[in-house]
Amino acid sequence: MNRKADVICQHTSDGEIIPIKIRFADEDGEFHTYAIRAYRIVTKNGDILLPNEVTAKSHIWIFECRIAVFEKEISVRLFYNAHENMWKIMK
Repeated sequence: MNRKADVICQHTSDGEIIPIKIRFADEDGEFHTYAIRAYRIVTKNGDILLPNEVTAKSHIWIFECRIAVFEKEISVRLFYNAHENMWKIMK
């Protein structure tokens, strides 16, 4: 699953992003909304040191999130593209 998502989030005074709720369409086009129970920032906007010692700029934030679907907790990844102001979800 790789879909565009609507995300409600909080921006802290330190520039961090906290995802709170996500909404995305299923295969039939029906929208579903889920509260994020827990999250972890995998990578965030800034410099990334590549294995060949080259520094690259990243404009992608990646979050690992836990949501409840039919009372079962699952893990999803949220991707925020800071250049396009766009969110995507991957399972």
